[in-house]
Amino acid sequence: MKYFVICLFSLALTWVSCQSDANVSQDQKGGPNSELIRNPASANFPTDTNQLARIVFDEKEFYFGTVNEGDEVNHVFRFTNTGKIPLTILNCKSSCGCTVPEWPEEPIPPGGTGEIKAKFDTSGKGKDGETKKMITVTANTYPNQTKITLKGIINPVKG
Repeated sequence: MKYFVICLFSLALTWVSCQSDANVSQDQKGGPNSELIRNPASANFPTDTNQLARIVFDEKEFYFGTVNEGDEVNHVFRFTNTGKIPLTILNCKSSCGCTVPEWPEEPIPPGGTGEIKAKFDTSGKGKDGETKKMITVTANTYPNQTKITLKGIINPVKG
């Protein structure tokens, strides 16, 4: 009898695990923003990036020169959507907590422009000398991540 119950349980478990995920929503399959980031590459089709948004920055790297430790560096990275669909920036993440980016929440239409504001706080240990702070922009582009950079030299506080 135990053997029969174990076999029946195993069959039921196998049957449940092999069920199709046809009733699973797109959000459950790929996350809440899965339809915003379209990956044009697949195993069956060639890569076609012509129908995507494209983010083109006026400059991807800003050299702020030499500043004193404790100063705040602010810069605006301007960009244009040269693609064929609206550009949606989903996230901007900096390489450390001392750099804070701000980005537009609304979609940028084809041909439209926008800006990412970067604020870098130079105070704190270990920030003297040459520094490079990177911001990763995630959007509905291909590839879906673009990096912009703040670079410069920080003079340490004497004391």
